[in-house]
Amino acid sequence: MGTLKAQCLDSIKKATPRIPVIGVFAPCDPRIDQDSRTRAQNIIGMVANAISGQVVLPDKTPVPVVYSSVLVDSESQADVVAQQFRQAGVNILVCAPDTWAFPQLTTISLLQQFPKETPLNITCGNSGPKPGVVYAHAVAGAISQYGKMVHLNVGNWPDTGLNPKMSDATATALIDWCYAAVAAVALRGRRVMIFGHDSMGMETALAHVLTTRNTFGLEITRLDMKLLADMLNKESYDKKELKALRGWIDSSIGKRLEIKTEADSQRFNQSLAMYLINRDLMADLNAVGGGFMSQLEWGSDRRGIPMPVADAMESMFNSTFDHNGSKAPLPYATEADAQGLLTMLFMTWLSGGNPPLFMDFRKVWEGWEINALAKKVGVKVSPKADFIVKGLVDGDNSGSAAFDWAAKPGASQKDIMKGISMPLADEGYFPGGGNSVTFMTPEGINGIAGRMAYSALNNKFSLIWDEAYTTSVPTKLGQAMCNLTNWNWPHTFVVPKYASMVEYKQFAPANHFHMTWNLPVSRLQYWMDLTGVLSVAPWVARPAFIEGTDRPQPLVYLLNGGENNYKMIK
Repeated sequence: MGTLKAQCLDSIKKATPRIPVIGVFAPCDPRIDQDSRTRAQNIIGMVANAISGQVVLPDKTPVPVVYSSVLVDSESQADVVAQQFRQAGVNILVCAPDTWAFPQLTTISLLQQFPKETPLNITCGNSGPKPGVVYAHAVAGAISQYGKMVHLNVGNWPDTGLNPKMSDATATALIDWCYAAVAAVALRGRRVMIFGHDSMGMETALAHVLTTRNTFGLEITRLDMKLLADMLNKESYDKKELKALRGWIDSSIGKRLEIKTEADSQRFNQSLAMYLINRDLMADLNAVGGGFMSQLEWGSDRRGIPMPVADAMESMFNSTFDHNGSKAPLPYATEADAQGLLTMLFMTWLSGGNPPLFMDFRKVWEGWEINALAKKVGVKVSPKADFIVKGLVDGDNSGSAAFDWAAKPGASQKDIMKGISMPLADEGYFPGGGNSVTFMTPEGINGIAGRMAYSALNNKFSLIWDEAYTTSVPTKLGQAMCNLTNWNWPHTFVVPKYASMVEYKQFAPANHFHMTWNLPVSRLQYWMDLTGVLSVAPWVARPAFIEGTDRPQPLVYLLNGGENNYKMIK
């Protein structure tokens, strides 16, 4: 008997993280006429092309989309398409039926050849002639009965014609689902890198290693801050690049960078060197995010040797640019806030790379409080102003605020940097010195503000969230408000859309919260469906379902006692 030798694979110098691939297919009825089959094949391409180029990773790389023109009539075609998809690396499935078919012989036979966590979307027109919508309900019901999550997108395209075009609303719903699926799939097997242990005794910032791994497939690489201190002392960074980085800051910020002595300058250079060291370490690890403990041991404990603050480093990671030009934001949490990092990481991926904002849930202003301060400082305010009617949260923290939030979305890098100052850090908080980052976020930025939380009782993550926007107040009043907290930190005046200030104050799960602009609600909801994260939006003023904003609830929730109950038993 001959001996078959095992094959030794070629070596790889640097691994490339896997990129998700979306595969589009359609079942069909073998009994129908050829024109209807041709139409069904054309619809597969139409659906695939509606997605292609519209779903991007944080670095703006388009997610690959493939499709099979093989109509899945029965198990044998399911096997063919499954093999095509496996060879193409497909790990997200979109089913686009336009005719009746037999669920178990078609989509279910294909689906069973993929891992059970593979996301599945069924997008169809509400067509009558051969009716794909009837099939969609049949297969969605069948899959939901055995407990798997499936999202049904009953949209619209013409009932007749060989080359129908889907409606914009149908395409938008599908694209939003694809973003959620990509965020869920792409981050499995990835890692974040956190320096230090649990900062400041914040239990709400703990790195729940096992639950994070089991829920998201995400690893947490934990490094000791001694390594960073040693690399700073050894000057383990490119000194030419450090000079270029400092030159970029000097030219972009100028006199708004507060440097009084040569010692101040050296400490600021150390802060910039920390950015280069951390960036390179995370690149070596293919990390998708990071965090840094800072307080107390790094920069505040006088029993040791306090080191400079990390504010500039943290802000640059979260920004969409640095001294080398445009880049993808790399979500980065101050104070080693692991749950804050997860919040920013997922929102950044769901938004296609929009910059995250890390804030203290600092001073919650009710309208009457703002009115009282306005009178005290001699500023007239309109009783109809949003900050009087609704109130606001002054979000500010010493680190992690992306530079981008100093201007509106779409602003040039030059204009963004014009709004930023870097005063010396508060010596009381940070005896190690260095420079803070400060700016005032302009009004009129819309997005989602929220915060991940964890419960040991159910061993699950939750996301407390609301739509929100930024507002502004008269300059003199704003200065007085900022001076009541820390004037030398970034400030963003956040107004939740539905939460009252009483609710907002009582339901905050931690002392930090986060915001990402231009993030559709449905994307967030689809992602929570796919990951099992509990959705917490208990605001009295928010309707249970907002058509055109919320995604329709998956059928599997209705069959299992509601969304939360399904997620608990799942």
